[in-house]
Parts: sequence; structure tokens; C-alpha cells
Amino acid sequence: MLRSVVTVLAVAAFAGCSSDDTPEPDKNVISVDTMRAALLKAADIGPTWKDPGESAAPAELVSVCGADTAAAAVPGKPSVVSATLSDEGTGGVQSLTQHALVYDDAISSATALATLRAVADACPPSVQKPAKTGDRDEPAYIETAKTTTLGQGAWNGFVTLRNKQYDKAHAATADIAVVALTRDNVLLVDQYAIYRLGKSAASANPDFSNDWQKLVGSTLSRVK
Repeated sequence: MLRSVVTVLAVAAFAGCSSDDTPEPDKNVISVDTMRAALLKAADIGPTWKDPGESAAPAELVSVCGADTAAAAVPGKPSVVSATLSDEGTGGVQSLTQHALVYDDAISSATALATLRAVADACPPSVQKPAKTGDRDEPAYIETAKTTTLGQGAWNGFVTLRNKQYDKAHAATADIAVVALTRDNVLLVDQYAIYRLGKSAASANPDFSNDWQKLVGSTLSRVK
């Protein structure tokens, strides 16, 4: 009889505790609001940068391989927050395109990262294109691309670095970094690009490596 009473009391106590407990939020789920606040604004970078304003969530991201390849489609069905910034001067242009893809779970974001990595791994190491006229005139150029694994803290993914050299008759160069990093249920896709007019050397943008890493790092540091 005593054993039965103890068992009943234990069950009752367990049931009482269960009914009063409020499930704690999943700390491994990053919200859309968190990512919206994390994306950089023009004022965060410098006084010459401009923000064209909010726009609808895109169905496409950025071109990973460059040249004439299309922009990558958004993998799966995440919530998307984006920001596009630019700094235009007489000597060239800088731009930063940011997309935060917020999925329901970490498996979905990891799958999305793998999808983009497959695109990056298929990029040709070098592409030569003739001059193009029409809706968008562009001189002939050679573009190289290299993809490497990238990690920072709890974030992991890859970066594809591209360099574009135009023919000497239209001296100009461009460096582009396409970064894809995932953490928990979020995939961050950033593209930083800098174009220099009147330059024709692969080292025309000596601060490029530090600049794209600093921009990406600033965004990651805001995600708590």
C-alpha cells in the first residue's frame, strides 16, 4: 500500500511540474528580425556609401561564377531579407549585396549551402569574353575564379574570389568576393565588388581581401 501511495504522489508531482513549465525558445534558431538588424546599412560603412532603400525579397541571389552565368536561385523556401549598398566615384564603384536566408531548421540551411557550393565548385578557373554591345556595352575581358572553404566562429561555408581584367584599350579591373556562410537555420550570402577605372593590373585593389572580410565579419558579429 505504501509503495502504491508513493507511486501516485510521484506521478502527480511530475504531472504538476509539467503543466506549469513553459517551453524555452530554441536558442539555435535565428529569427528574421535578428538578420534584418545584422545586415549593414550605408552609415555603417562610410559617408560615401548609399542605400537605395528596401525592395521586395529576390527570387535570385548573385552570380557565383561571374562572366555570363545567371544569378543563383534562392534554394528552398526561406524567408529572405536583403540590402544593397553602393559607393560610386569618379575612379570606380564599390558595391555590397547582402542576402540573409532564414530557414525553419539547420538541415534546410545546410542543404542550401551545399547547393550553392556545388555551383561554385563548377566555376571554370578562367573565362575569356569578347566585347559586348547592346543593352549593356562591355569591353573584352578575362575573368578568373577560385573557391575556397571559409569559416569564422560558428559560421562555415565558402568564398569564391573573382578577378576581372579588361583589355588594355579600356583599362579597368574588378575584384569580386561571393561569400556563403551558414549557422544554425540561416544562410548568409554576401557579394562585395570593387571596380577600378584606368587600372589594368591584378593587384589594382590591394585592400580588397581585408575589405570583404571586414564587411562580412561586421555582419556576423551582430548575430548573437
